[in-house]
Amino acid sequence: MPLAPADAGTFITRASPAYRRAGLALFLAGFATFSLLYCVQPLLPVFSSRFGIGAASSSLSLSLSTSALAVAILLAAALSERLGRRDIMALSMMLSAVLNIAAAWAPVWPALLVARLAEGFVLGGVPAVAMTYLAEEIHPRELDLAMGLYVAGTAFGGMIGRVGTGILTDALSWRAAMTIIGAAGLLAALGFLALLPPSRNFVRRPGLNARHHLASWARHLRDPALPALYAIGFTVMGSFVTIFNYAGYRLMAPPYNLDQTRLGLLFSVYVFGILSSSAAGALSDRMGRGRVLTAGILIMGTGIMLTLPHALPCVFLGIVFLTIGFFTAHAVASGWVGRLARIDRGHATSLYLLAYYLGSSIAGSIGGWWWAGLGWNGVAGFTLLLLAGALAAAAWLHRVARS
Repeated sequence: MPLAPADAGTFITRASPAYRRAGLALFLAGFATFSLLYCVQPLLPVFSSRFGIGAASSSLSLSLSTSALAVAILLAAALSERLGRRDIMALSMMLSAVLNIAAAWAPVWPALLVARLAEGFVLGGVPAVAMTYLAEEIHPRELDLAMGLYVAGTAFGGMIGRVGTGILTDALSWRAAMTIIGAAGLLAALGFLALLPPSRNFVRRPGLNARHHLASWARHLRDPALPALYAIGFTVMGSFVTIFNYAGYRLMAPPYNLDQTRLGLLFSVYVFGILSSSAAGALSDRMGRGRVLTAGILIMGTGIMLTLPHALPCVFLGIVFLTIGFFTAHAVASGWVGRLARIDRGHATSLYLLAYYLGSSIAGSIGGWWWAGLGWNGVAGFTLLLLAGALAAAAWLHRVARS
């Protein structure tokens, strides 16, 4: 498999200062993306109360963003072949931060949804392009670690977005909380621009047309292994977001009666995601990607089952296990895509992220029906079914990899 469009000497290696700058810049990109995208998640019960809507309708503030992001990822991946990776990511980070502030001050529910839809669309320029940048610029032997650091940034952003929003909502208001998260996103974008090293291996391809992009996506979908990774991205992300979407409704009601601050602090379990995603790359090198991926999915399932008892410590422990398993599985799967794609890595990555965010959007909203009909047992059962599909896809991937 060809390593890159350039000589191996042009890769960024772990011993160079550029590696640390790239790692920190992509950490900031992951932070901004996920803090902006998921800052509304702890606010879903607040939206239900303030705007007089149900749980499934409230989840649209997140699902519409992730749906738009999923579509935009395909367009951004194609556009980055013309304009370059760095410019697309920086512009996306800045515009999405401004739109998050606009959503914070939307006077009515439909206006908030429109702002969140637009925010998700412009945010699509970060995830696919960030993963492609790493695959192009980091030496293949050190890609798993670099990808783990990027995913750690997404975990940190998800934690700060959720925890910070909960605390700020209790202290100030939900509008002020979203505004502050947007301002933090703007600062992260400026830091990203200052730190990210210029591309060494990227070659602009301005002559590419729609036929080329469609052919590239179709080629990756015909690959014997890549679709299994896409299915895993869909199911693990769908399970993870569904649990977090409706945990707030459960924990703010009797017998728990948590307020926004304590509910927000629940999301501090993301620190376990930071650690597990960073460790997943090293474990993959020792044990093999297939084993670590399967272990991550099984840990997620264990976590969901631990949330079934009513005791709050069990619920918390279950969410810790869920978080560790999810970020382990996602770090391995996302890095594996970049290794399996022999050409047009940006297209392969964009398909993975399309499936990943569609899982968040579709499963995250469908979970509201299970919550309304069967309560928490319904939510847990639905997510365990999704993880059964993930295990089946992992088994198929292992079989293909062996052959």
